[in-house]
Amino acid sequence: MTDDTNLVIRPLNSDHYRPGFHCGVPSLDNYIQKQARLDVKRRVSRVFVATMVEQPTSIVGYYTLSTLSIELGQLPQDLARKLPRHPIPAALLGRLAVNKGAQTHGVGKMLLVDAIKRTLAVSDEIAIYAMVVDAIDERAQRFYEQFGFSLLSSDSQRLFLPLKSI
Repeated sequence: MTDDTNLVIRPLNSDHYRPGFHCGVPSLDNYIQKQARLDVKRRVSRVFVATMVEQPTSIVGYYTLSTLSIELGQLPQDLARKLPRHPIPAALLGRLAVNKGAQTHGVGKMLLVDAIKRTLAVSDEIAIYAMVVDAIDERAQRFYEQFGFSLLSSDSQRLFLPLKSI
């Protein structure tokens, strides 16, 4: 599983077997199994899935990307004072999950790197100041912090990473 050459990350499609995905967090399992295709169809989120080359329909992990605006008051003051006085455009990594059998094999890191690369590619065409993530718990928060993400505010589990810092 640690051999990332066997891992393919691409947009969710109807061939992917969603009922077989179980990461241990009911809300993340439920999302990919029941809601993800509808969100893609409605154009409110993009869902990217990781599969193994030899099992292209079995989902090893997934993440979602969408857009949002960050209010200046949510940013640390030292950053906010350097920015224009209007909401700042960002990419939202709303969900990231890895199937139980693939956890602890680096799949989450590969998914995060892929999400960052996609966001950087889009930021050449449209303005995106930062990537924002919603950490589902403290363990997830620590995962994102090891990649340079910082809390937006002390009263939420939303973190951000300015793209210029990548």
